[in-house]
Amino acid sequence: MEVDQSDIKISHRFLDEAGDTTFYGKGKILTVGNEGVSISFILGMVKFKEELEPLRERIIELQKQVCNDSYFKDIPSILKKAQRDGFYFHATDDIPEVRKLFYDFINTINCSFECVVGRKIPGIYESKHHGKEEEFYADMLSHLLKNKLKTSGKLVLNIAQRGKSTRNSHLRLALMKAIGRFNEKNKEGRLIEKKVVFNVQNHYTEPLLNVSDYFCWAVQRVFERGETRYYNFLKQKISIIHDLYDHANYDGNRNIYKPSNPLTAQNKISPPMH
Repeated sequence: MEVDQSDIKISHRFLDEAGDTTFYGKGKILTVGNEGVSISFILGMVKFKEELEPLRERIIELQKQVCNDSYFKDIPSILKKAQRDGFYFHATDDIPEVRKLFYDFINTINCSFECVVGRKIPGIYESKHHGKEEEFYADMLSHLLKNKLKTSGKLVLNIAQRGKSTRNSHLRLALMKAIGRFNEKNKEGRLIEKKVVFNVQNHYTEPLLNVSDYFCWAVQRVFERGETRYYNFLKQKISIIHDLYDHANYDGNRNIYKPSNPLTAQNKISPPMH
């Protein structure tokens, strides 16, 4: 019997990242931890538990509010975006007053966030990811997806565009890795019925990605700087943080963090010795 497509449950997730996937500079010289190069890469996903279109409209209205506020009219980061494609919230660029405005807004939303953290360890990068940034990205994304394949229906992954990493072939690689991990865990042989669709977008066209960005940035501040105040502000909405390559804490899943087992300043990662 043919399935009525209107009866298929469709769920959305919104993904963004913080940090970068760069390991080496010219001459394959390790640059992790150098100025402008992060020591970790974070990939996060937001699930909104309210109607999406009214929420988009609220974010757009807040964007307009920032642009029209005379207090912000001469801020270069705001002017540049407003004059190019339109202002959007981006934690790295935003000034503290704007950042506080949007973090307050996020706390009014019914949503949850989860993420994976990839420490940039050269040995793992070479042996596990074959020294390829796209494989590093795909491996992390597969861990984020592997537990989203349990039920039937359609899962739309609205994902922030990221150069080569978000090419369709690389995203499909991540999905295949996720399916492999799911099947390894579910050895009874249950087939995966969920259809997964990648919808690569940018922050101009999809305001909900602004929320994902802010969550990722809050977590990144902990791992890169030991700064917890942004994370603590949103902590109750962050369901899980998986520090993937923290081998020292694998026993007892001590590399997995929840509101009952939160991050602290001690989670700051030391930069590698060059």
